[in-house]
Amino acid sequence: MNVLIPRVGVVCLVWMSLGFGTSGCAFSRGDLGTPLNDNDVSRIQKGVDTEKSVVALLGPPDSVQEINDRDVFHYYRYAMKHGTFLVFSRINVASDNLYVFFNEEEVVQQVLFGRQTNNLKFQFWPFGGTEGS
Repeated sequence: MNVLIPRVGVVCLVWMSLGFGTSGCAFSRGDLGTPLNDNDVSRIQKGVDTEKSVVALLGPPDSVQEINDRDVFHYYRYAMKHGTFLVFSRINVASDNLYVFFNEEEVVQQVLFGRQTNNLKFQFWPFGGTEGS
């Protein structure tokens, strides 16, 4: 365990008890979007699945772009962790993104998936020192 964590807590308590401010320490987290299931994503088959079957499997996409007269479904999830210590603040944001490209017959042509939210850390001290989620 990082030795800095207990010290930060003590400093926050002392800071607040001396009346310098009651909002000296704050921690929050938030999510936007639905988590993507790795098993569901791996079930999407190029050259087989259609737009309708992808929607049946994953639900409606968060956005649809049209590129060269072909649809691209975008599913995403954003996660945020925020920490404030006295006057210092740190915000970390990560995202999971799934892009499903379709050909002109609405059949899956390509699937691109990236997951970053598993690596998101709470960093309440802005000068380094991370603490796991």
